[in-house]
Amino acid sequence: MIDAHHHIWLQKDLPWLLGPEQPRIFGPYRAIMRDYTLAEYLADIRGTGITGSVYVQANWAPNWAADEVAWVQAEAEAGGTVAGIVGFADMTAGDVRPALEKLKPYGLMRGIRHQFHWHENPLYRFARDPDLCRSPVVQANVARLAEYGWTFDLQVFPGQMEGAAELARACPEVTFILQHAGMKEDTSPAGHRLWLDGMKRLADCPNVVTKLSAFGTFIHQNDPAFIEEMILGAEKIFGADRCMFGSNFPIEKLWTSYGDLFAAFQAGAQSLSKKKQSAIFTDTAARVYRL
Repeated sequence: MIDAHHHIWLQKDLPWLLGPEQPRIFGPYRAIMRDYTLAEYLADIRGTGITGSVYVQANWAPNWAADEVAWVQAEAEAGGTVAGIVGFADMTAGDVRPALEKLKPYGLMRGIRHQFHWHENPLYRFARDPDLCRSPVVQANVARLAEYGWTFDLQVFPGQMEGAAELARACPEVTFILQHAGMKEDTSPAGHRLWLDGMKRLADCPNVVTKLSAFGTFIHQNDPAFIEEMILGAEKIFGADRCMFGSNFPIEKLWTSYGDLFAAFQAGAQSLSKKKQSAIFTDTAARVYRL
């Protein structure tokens, strides 16, 4: 089984983990204001059956993007489950190719994540512009990933999904992995309709798959019922062969253990066929990230 989304980090390399605690989308995080190493991650997954994982960039300083990948590659070579790396490159740059060339030498590189999520609530906002997906510069840069055989981890809120679908259609040779099943932060009837409409728009793009992860981000708890609702809802829209599990550790460690989180995901998918469960927990990630 594969964890398609986790982070390992060194505190000294992450400005947002230094100094006084700042408001974050996932709430108070003093408990993880420290190094989270591969050794601790391996201890966290012990007994879960996870045999492979994909490291997703953890917002080191942008000029250290290649250093982040180099460090993770070295950690992986020293032993562990890391089978693929999703690095960072600034997709708003005039030409992203020099940044991609710096990452190219690392054999575990599988994709890029540049977070585009923007929200009216400043605490939920990451990108400076809600419509980066519609930028011709961004679209041209993301399309370049096809030359490297790399994917793009797409992180947007439901209100941005129409633009995200435009980006996916503009880059038909690139596979997009929608982060966190679309970051459904508004669970009201209106919020659900917005999420559902956006998810269907993205599912209509054959080059988009979705990651089932970070369902505790906005509720700050491990809620098995909500996890089941999200798994079944996303699977109904995308199909299991376009869904993959991700732990989002160590963020989720703020409110649960890896074992309890993974058990909730397994229980949430229990009503699906064994073939669909295999797709969600192993096959989709292995295919998309070429593991």
